[in-house]
Amino acid sequence: MAAIPKPSATIVLLRDALAGLEVLLLQRSRREGKPGPWVFPGGKVEASDVVGGDPSSLESARRAGVRETREESALEVDAGALAPLSRWITPEISPRRFDTWFFAAVLPRHQQVRVDGSEMVGHRWLAPGAALAAQQAGELRLAPPTFVTVSWLQAFSGSDEAVQALGVGDLLTFRPKICRLPEGAVMLYPGDAGYEPHDPEREGPRHRLWALPSGYRYERG
Repeated sequence: MAAIPKPSATIVLLRDALAGLEVLLLQRSRREGKPGPWVFPGGKVEASDVVGGDPSSLESARRAGVRETREESALEVDAGALAPLSRWITPEISPRRFDTWFFAAVLPRHQQVRVDGSEMVGHRWLAPGAALAAQQAGELRLAPPTFVTVSWLQAFSGSDEAVQALGVGDLLTFRPKICRLPEGAVMLYPGDAGYEPHDPEREGPRHRLWALPSGYRYERG
Protein backbone atom coordinates (compact mmCIF):
# COMPACT_ATOMS: atom_id res chain seq x y z
CA MET A 1 0.00 0.00 0.00
CA ALA A 2 1.33 3.42 -0.95
CA ALA A 3 2.23 5.82 1.85
CA ILE A 4 -0.08 8.81 2.31
CA PRO A 5 1.61 12.05 1.16
CA LYS A 6 2.33 14.51 3.96
CA PRO A 7 1.14 18.08 3.33
CA SER A 8 4.15 20.37 2.79
CA ALA A 9 5.15 23.75 1.43
CA THR A 10 8.13 25.27 -0.37
CA ILE A 11 8.92 28.93 -1.04
CA VAL A 12 10.93 30.01 -4.08
CA LEU A 13 12.56 33.27 -2.98
CA LEU A 14 13.67 35.69 -5.67
CA ARG A 15 15.61 38.93 -5.75
CA ASP A 16 16.95 41.37 -8.33
CA ALA A 17 20.74 41.63 -8.46
CA LEU A 18 22.85 43.86 -10.68
CA ALA A 19 23.21 41.05 -13.21
CA GLY A 20 19.51 40.12 -13.12
CA LEU A 21 17.20 37.65 -11.41
CA GLU A 22 18.57 35.42 -8.65
CA VAL A 23 16.97 32.57 -6.67
CA LEU A 24 17.84 31.43 -3.15
CA LEU A 25 19.04 27.87 -2.65
CA LEU A 26 19.80 26.27 0.72
CA GLN A 27 22.01 23.22 1.21
CA ARG A 28 20.71 20.44 3.41
CA SER A 29 23.07 18.81 5.91
CA ARG A 30 25.18 15.80 4.92
CA ARG A 31 23.52 12.40 4.77
CA GLU A 32 25.38 9.10 4.77
CA GLY A 33 28.63 11.03 4.35
CA LYS A 34 27.48 12.79 1.18
CA PRO A 35 26.84 16.52 0.70
CA GLY A 36 23.17 17.38 0.96
CA PRO A 37 21.09 18.61 -1.99
CA TRP A 38 20.35 22.27 -2.65
CA VAL A 39 16.70 23.12 -2.13
CA PHE A 40 14.24 25.95 -1.58
CA PRO A 41 13.18 26.70 2.02
CA GLY A 42 10.22 24.64 3.17
CA GLY A 43 8.94 21.60 5.00
CA LYS A 44 5.95 19.74 6.37
CA VAL A 45 2.73 21.35 7.58
CA GLU A 46 2.64 21.21 11.38
CA ALA A 47 -0.46 21.29 13.60
CA SER A 48 0.14 24.97 14.36
CA ASP A 49 -0.01 25.78 10.64
CA VAL A 50 -3.41 24.23 9.92
CA VAL A 51 -6.18 26.59 8.88
CA GLY A 52 -9.83 25.51 8.96
CA GLY A 53 -8.98 21.96 9.97
CA ASP A 54 -7.45 21.10 6.57
CA PRO A 55 -3.67 20.52 6.58
CA SER A 56 -3.70 20.13 2.78
CA SER A 57 -5.24 23.53 2.10
CA LEU A 58 -3.48 26.37 0.34
CA GLU A 59 -3.68 28.57 3.45
CA SER A 60 -2.20 25.87 5.69
CA ALA A 61 0.65 25.50 3.21
CA ARG A 62 1.23 29.27 3.18
CA ARG A 63 1.64 29.34 6.95
CA ALA A 64 3.92 26.30 6.91
CA GLY A 65 6.10 27.84 4.20
CA VAL A 66 6.48 31.10 6.13
CA ARG A 67 7.37 29.27 9.36
CA GLU A 68 9.82 26.88 7.71
CA THR A 69 11.54 29.73 5.88
CA ARG A 70 11.97 31.59 9.16
CA GLU A 71 13.36 28.50 10.91
CA GLU A 72 15.75 27.49 8.13
CA SER A 73 17.02 30.86 6.92
CA ALA A 74 15.89 33.57 9.42
CA LEU A 75 13.97 35.27 6.60
CA GLU A 76 10.55 36.82 7.15
CA VAL A 77 8.06 36.41 4.32
CA ASP A 78 4.54 37.81 4.07
CA ALA A 79 2.11 34.92 3.61
CA GLY A 80 -0.20 37.20 1.65
CA ALA A 81 2.53 37.89 -0.90
CA LEU A 82 3.07 34.24 -1.80
CA ALA A 83 2.11 33.38 -5.38
CA PRO A 84 1.22 29.69 -5.94
CA LEU A 85 3.42 28.14 -8.63
CA SER A 86 2.78 24.41 -8.67
CA ARG A 87 1.98 21.35 -6.61
CA TRP A 88 4.24 18.32 -6.44
CA ILE A 89 3.06 14.92 -5.20
CA THR A 90 5.72 12.24 -4.65
CA PRO A 91 5.27 9.02 -6.70
CA GLU A 92 3.47 6.15 -4.99
CA ILE A 93 6.57 3.95 -5.18
CA SER A 94 8.43 6.23 -2.74
CA PRO A 95 8.52 5.14 0.93
CA ARG A 96 8.32 8.80 2.05
CA ARG A 97 5.77 10.89 0.20
CA PHE A 98 4.90 14.58 0.25
CA ASP A 99 2.14 16.73 -1.19
CA THR A 100 3.95 20.04 -1.60
CA TRP A 101 2.64 23.44 -2.62
CA PHE A 102 5.29 25.60 -4.30
CA PHE A 103 5.03 29.38 -3.87
CA ALA A 104 7.11 32.28 -5.18
CA ALA A 105 7.92 35.53 -3.37
CA VAL A 106 10.21 38.51 -3.85
CA LEU A 107 12.59 39.05 -0.95
CA PRO A 108 13.18 42.65 0.21
CA ARG A 109 16.82 43.70 -0.14
CA HIS A 110 17.42 44.45 3.54
CA GLN A 111 16.96 40.88 4.78
CA GLN A 112 20.00 38.67 5.40
CA VAL A 113 20.06 34.88 5.15
CA ARG A 114 21.21 32.99 8.26
CA VAL A 115 20.89 29.23 7.91
CA ASP A 116 20.10 27.26 11.05
CA GLY A 117 23.37 25.26 10.83
CA SER A 118 21.73 21.91 11.48
CA GLU A 119 19.07 21.15 8.89
CA MET A 120 20.51 23.71 6.48
CA VAL A 121 24.26 24.31 6.35
CA GLY A 122 24.77 26.76 3.50
CA HIS A 123 23.07 29.14 1.10
CA ARG A 124 23.68 30.65 -2.33
CA TRP A 125 21.95 33.29 -4.41
CA LEU A 126 22.29 32.21 -8.03
CA ALA A 127 20.97 33.24 -11.41
CA PRO A 128 18.77 30.39 -12.71
CA GLY A 129 21.19 29.67 -15.56
CA ALA A 130 24.14 29.59 -13.18
CA ALA A 131 22.33 27.16 -10.88
CA LEU A 132 21.61 24.80 -13.77
CA ALA A 133 25.21 25.07 -14.98
CA ALA A 134 26.49 24.26 -11.48
CA GLN A 135 24.25 21.18 -11.40
CA GLN A 136 25.57 20.09 -14.79
CA ALA A 137 29.16 20.55 -13.57
CA GLY A 138 28.53 18.51 -10.43
CA GLU A 139 29.10 21.50 -8.13
CA LEU A 140 25.68 21.18 -6.53
CA ARG A 141 22.77 18.74 -6.62
CA LEU A 142 19.19 19.75 -7.34
CA ALA A 143 16.19 17.49 -6.79
CA PRO A 144 13.87 17.17 -9.83
CA PRO A 145 11.21 19.62 -8.55
CA THR A 146 13.92 22.20 -7.83
CA PHE A 147 15.51 21.65 -11.24
CA VAL A 148 12.20 22.06 -13.08
CA THR A 149 11.32 25.24 -11.16
CA VAL A 150 14.74 26.79 -11.75
CA SER A 151 14.39 25.88 -15.43
CA TRP A 152 11.14 27.88 -15.55
CA LEU A 153 12.87 30.88 -14.00
CA GLN A 154 15.39 31.09 -16.84
CA ALA A 155 12.77 32.83 -18.97
CA PHE A 156 12.62 35.94 -16.74
CA SER A 157 14.92 38.88 -16.20
CA GLY A 158 13.31 40.25 -13.03
CA SER A 159 11.63 38.98 -9.88
CA ASP A 160 8.32 40.83 -10.25
CA GLU A 161 8.00 39.66 -13.84
CA ALA A 162 8.62 36.05 -12.77
CA VAL A 163 6.10 36.09 -9.92
CA GLN A 164 3.40 37.75 -12.01
CA ALA A 165 3.88 35.41 -14.97
CA LEU A 166 4.21 32.16 -13.04
CA GLY A 167 1.39 32.97 -10.63
CA VAL A 168 -1.34 33.14 -13.28
CA GLY A 169 -3.11 30.51 -15.33
CA ASP A 170 -3.77 26.92 -14.41
CA LEU A 171 -1.71 25.63 -11.50
CA LEU A 172 0.34 22.64 -12.64
CA THR A 173 0.12 19.55 -10.44
CA PHE A 174 3.02 17.13 -10.83
CA ARG A 175 2.47 13.42 -10.14
CA PRO A 176 5.61 11.95 -11.70
CA LYS A 177 5.57 8.55 -13.35
CA ILE A 178 9.08 7.15 -13.51
CA CYS A 179 10.09 5.04 -16.50
CA ARG A 180 13.41 3.21 -16.34
CA LEU A 181 15.57 3.28 -19.45
CA PRO A 182 18.77 1.41 -20.37
CA GLU A 183 20.63 4.72 -20.18
CA GLY A 184 18.86 6.15 -17.12
CA ALA A 185 15.25 7.20 -16.50
CA VAL A 186 12.58 9.62 -17.61
CA MET A 187 9.96 11.17 -15.32
CA LEU A 188 6.67 11.75 -17.11
CA TYR A 189 4.40 14.58 -15.95
CA PRO A 190 0.69 15.21 -16.65
CA GLY A 191 0.30 16.63 -20.14
CA ASP A 192 2.92 14.31 -21.66
CA ALA A 193 1.51 12.02 -24.35
CA GLY A 194 3.10 9.05 -22.63
CA TYR A 195 1.83 9.88 -19.14
CA GLU A 196 -1.42 7.88 -19.01
CA PRO A 197 -0.14 4.79 -20.85
CA HIS A 198 3.18 5.02 -18.95
CA ASP A 199 4.94 4.92 -22.32
CA PRO A 200 7.80 7.39 -22.97
CA GLU A 201 7.80 6.38 -26.66
CA ARG A 202 4.22 7.55 -27.28
CA GLU A 203 4.15 10.31 -29.90
CA GLY A 204 2.64 13.66 -28.99
CA PRO A 205 3.11 16.52 -26.52
CA ARG A 206 6.05 16.35 -24.14
CA HIS A 207 6.25 17.22 -20.46
CA ARG A 208 9.03 15.27 -18.81
CA LEU A 209 12.41 15.27 -17.11
CA TRP A 210 15.20 13.12 -18.48
CA ALA A 211 17.60 11.78 -15.84
CA LEU A 212 20.63 10.54 -17.77
CA PRO A 213 24.34 10.05 -17.03
CA SER A 214 24.92 13.38 -18.77
CA GLY A 215 22.56 15.12 -16.34
CA TYR A 216 18.97 16.32 -16.19
CA ARG A 217 17.04 17.72 -19.16
CA TYR A 218 13.59 19.25 -18.82
CA GLU A 219 11.31 19.03 -21.86
CA ARG A 220 7.93 20.69 -22.26
CA GLY A 221 6.13 21.39 -25.50
